[in-house]
Amino acid sequence: MPHNGAVQVYRGRTVEVSTCTKYFLFGFNTLFWLVGLALLVIGFWAWTEKGFFDNISEVSDIPFDPVVLIISIGIIMFTLSFTGCLGSLRENICLLKFFSTILGMIFFGELVCAILTFVYKDWFNQKFNDFMETTIIKYRDDPDLQNIIDFGQRKLQCCGGVQGAQDWESNIYFNCSSSIELNGIDYRPVESCGVPFSCCAHGDINYDEITNTQCGYGVRSKKEADWGEDIWTDGCIEKFEQFLRREVYLVAGLFIGVALLQIVPICFAQNMISDIETIKASWHR
Repeated sequence: MPHNGAVQVYRGRTVEVSTCTKYFLFGFNTLFWLVGLALLVIGFWAWTEKGFFDNISEVSDIPFDPVVLIISIGIIMFTLSFTGCLGSLRENICLLKFFSTILGMIFFGELVCAILTFVYKDWFNQKFNDFMETTIIKYRDDPDLQNIIDFGQRKLQCCGGVQGAQDWESNIYFNCSSSIELNGIDYRPVESCGVPFSCCAHGDINYDEITNTQCGYGVRSKKEADWGEDIWTDGCIEKFEQFLRREVYLVAGLFIGVALLQIVPICFAQNMISDIETIKASWHR
């Protein structure tokens, strides 16, 4: 292993590890190490707060748990960036190769997924539809999924999945025929034949104001032609597709940005590995 700042003369020229490359790689990975650590802290805090272990049997049929996804991303970022930090600071070839190889595999996997998504677009659309149906059914069973749905419906100004507001009929709390038996008497839940508050057409949303969470109660008991007076009527899947078509340059820019965040450190790591190997080769001459 070469020492930090190793300098050798090889074939008549001075060979050293580029200081710029070394500290750029170190700084880059330090930043993402902190991001990974923050994701881990947030993920474990959310996991503890919602009592995931207590109700895992109730939500186990949901395709994924957002908290687990956040923790997984945090672990990957923390481990990979820590390896990159240590490898660049200590000029360790093994750690640098591990860092660049894993990051390259992740980039290649993302590229394959992007291509498959384009080629099998209909299949992915169907899977996304199935996911939406499942999350609507389990809306009240997992607070993280509930927050994701509410955020999506408010941001996209939509309601439900494919069929719009009518999709909420599949949720037991919003079903028009749902009832609760109490002392031998059937009572209709207050949310029966309604939709979540995030479906309500509030116009410009101000999150600092108090939101009327009862605005969607009983909306679907009216004539369907009148639903548009109170709630968004377009399905979220259609709205999301419209967003992608409308913001195609933004989406493309995000993909390019993510790609550069992976390709640039790989190139710097490989350049540093090349410098170290050149110095090591000079030791045997």
